[in-house]
Amino acid sequence: MKNNRKQRLLYIVCDYLAASAAWILFYIFRKVQIEPQVFGMDVPITLGPRFWTGAVGLPLAWIVFYYFTGFYNNVFRRSRLDDFFRTFLTSLLGVVVIFFILILDDTILDYTNYYSLFFTLFLLHFTFTLIPRMIITGRTVNRVHDREIGFRTVMIGSNENAVDVYLDIKEQKKSSGHEVLGFIHVHHKEHYQLSDYIENLGGYDHMETILRDLGAEEVIIALEPSEHKEIGDIINRLSMLDVRISAIPSMTDILTGKVKSTTIFGTPLLEVTHELMPAWQQNLKQVFDITVSTVTIILLLPLILFLIIGVKLSSPGPVLYKQQRVGRYGRKFRIYKFRSMYNNAEENGPELSSRHDPRVTRFGQFMRRHRLDEIPNFINVLKGEMSLVGPRPEREYFIRKITQKAPHYVHLQKVKPGITSWGQVKYGYAENVEEMIKRLRYDILYIENMSLFVDLKILFYTAITIVRGSGV
Repeated sequence: MKNNRKQRLLYIVCDYLAASAAWILFYIFRKVQIEPQVFGMDVPITLGPRFWTGAVGLPLAWIVFYYFTGFYNNVFRRSRLDDFFRTFLTSLLGVVVIFFILILDDTILDYTNYYSLFFTLFLLHFTFTLIPRMIITGRTVNRVHDREIGFRTVMIGSNENAVDVYLDIKEQKKSSGHEVLGFIHVHHKEHYQLSDYIENLGGYDHMETILRDLGAEEVIIALEPSEHKEIGDIINRLSMLDVRISAIPSMTDILTGKVKSTTIFGTPLLEVTHELMPAWQQNLKQVFDITVSTVTIILLLPLILFLIIGVKLSSPGPVLYKQQRVGRYGRKFRIYKFRSMYNNAEENGPELSSRHDPRVTRFGQFMRRHRLDEIPNFINVLKGEMSLVGPRPEREYFIRKITQKAPHYVHLQKVKPGITSWGQVKYGYAENVEEMIKRLRYDILYIENMSLFVDLKILFYTAITIVRGSGV
């Protein structure tokens, strides 16, 4: 069984030690080779603040840099060639930054010393970082090839194309890592060719449930030409799940250059990706979420205490209101809010709140105007269930009603739900399903234009809404 956290930690430890060793040798090189030329005498190697800053602190900066560039993502799905180029580029960029910040003010004999310092640090850092990475990645690749590591895979398709792909996977001398659990059929038939080899897991109408129950990590789409009209719906629905999607390209696509295969060896598969933001922006967004949420909770402690007292005095019942919502990839979680309604307000079933909702307490109306009831949402952000900015999470009951009229609503589940959203800023709270659908277009627009800049813009307008008290 794969252990992503252990593998990621191994890369991080090796990268830290490599960066530290590279700086120590570079420091010695500067004391032994460069400074004697400048001062005309041997210079003692002293372990001062500059040495320890470089040996201990600088490697931490490298780790953060690698994290933001996405190097520690998909640690079991990488190649040595990819590691080589990524290590070369990140080492080059990082050393350029270090050169201008820490080295450019060095006392030198002539400008050629700068060349020596730059290329020495680059070669040391690149070499020391690359070797452990190549060893770790090479060992992982070999374990995948030897079928010691496998990715839980489900095939969608049941006939000739699917059989060809399955047999190709099974007959590979060096495994591609697919641990095929079974197949999902598209059209109902009495007999499926692929059922002679692997288990029929059911129809694609229940695809999401099947994949979640099996803990599938990858899906291979291998449909027949007669089934191609369903491929758009299949890919859209799969994009809402946390799975890697691959498909067999047609020969026409390959010959006309419309697609790129994931490999030139083994089974040719087209990888279908739905990355909405670059890896560095995704990682920075997550760090930003955690940092802002932590600081906000600390700074708002006096206000939180006031709200706790206010809720307690407003009406009998708990201070916090917990409700099940649907998050990214359809995962359910409990959202936390300060209770703004009378206790047991939904004893007659789920109901959306309205502007003059009699179920809302007077203190609850005050909190809603300034969005103060949502402060406990920061707990959900720290738990990784929500983000600062993203479509507001809804209950499964209302999602079913929305998708009956607007099936594209499910696209919101591509991202983490947020404390605030573009839809909420532009449209506000929705009092019925029709208004939720109208608000939907703003959230779809956000997803199609996701960036850190857009997030900051939405947060700015949210702050204005809170100050003005126009949250309801």
